[in-house]
Amino acid sequence: MSEAESKKLAVLIDADNAQATVCSELLAEVAKFGIASVKRAYGDWTTSNLKSWKDYLHKYAIQPIQQFSYTQGKNATDSALIIDAMDLLHESRLDGFCLVSSDSDFTRLATRIREAGLFVYGFGEEKTPEPFISACDKFIYTEILREQKHTEDESENASLRQLITSAIEAVSRDDGWALLSRVGGHITKNNPSFDPRNYGYDKLGKLVKNLNYIETEEKEFNDGSSNVHIFIRVINGGR
Repeated sequence: MSEAESKKLAVLIDADNAQATVCSELLAEVAKFGIASVKRAYGDWTTSNLKSWKDYLHKYAIQPIQQFSYTQGKNATDSALIIDAMDLLHESRLDGFCLVSSDSDFTRLATRIREAGLFVYGFGEEKTPEPFISACDKFIYTEILREQKHTEDESENASLRQLITSAIEAVSRDDGWALLSRVGGHITKNNPSFDPRNYGYDKLGKLVKNLNYIETEEKEFNDGSSNVHIFIRVINGGR
């Protein structure tokens, strides 16, 4: 098991702002980052609007945390989740948190967790406010966990072109070539919501190979294995 896969994570779900039907795909995605040591979903379970969660809570062993809505229009669920997160943080037995919500109220929580040196993975809908997205180390739109999104012509996507070419420029060698993994790391660090699945590809390598302004080259490892490093650079005039 790799170091990343062995990270102990707390998955905290704001049930008021998350869809129960994405549980399977969500937890499969979490498994890519580590082990879901804690799985909790917060909400007022006495209300009918959360009844769709019942089967999923049992199936995936997610602990429901009851929080009554004491005042109309006030979200007590957020406060309960934040308090629990801080308790878990101070217990110092976790490597990171997965915050599942589209609510910007968790922006400060994400920032505080990262200040403590732990990873924060955010999961929410595309409507999620930018401050919360930026406060996470990595943010994943739940829509892409359900279906691949396709663009008609990636080469004409100006924002993607700027994103890719700027990252290559930032990490490339003098000859213009850049290691794909470094490019991906640079993009994610500066744009937490970036994911090749937003553009219809499950891997960054597949995405860049379909961009007509990017040139790719594969070089085998020196250890005699069949593994390869992928290098990319902007084709002259590609910017």
